[in-house]
Amino acid sequence: MAKKIKLIWDFRGPAAAKTAEHHEKHLKEYIAIEETALNITGHHDVSDMLSFAFMVVAENEMIAVRDALKPHRGEIYEGA
Repeated sequence: MAKKIKLIWDFRGPAAAKTAEHHEKHLKEYIAIEETALNITGHHDVSDMLSFAFMVVAENEMIAVRDALKPHRGEIYEGA
């Protein structure tokens, strides 16, 4: 399979953890509707004031997903 790209949405402030968790639900909905090649999502709390949600997409889908969902940043995904 081609490279996998991790698209990331950052959330800051006292509600960051709950917001990231909720955002992941919307990412899962998008995956189901658009039938993307991968269904890897998650959220992570960096600190009390910083959390992020992410989804992993195949490299060939990255531009379409990026343009539709406007992530804050992205990186090469090296997980399984």
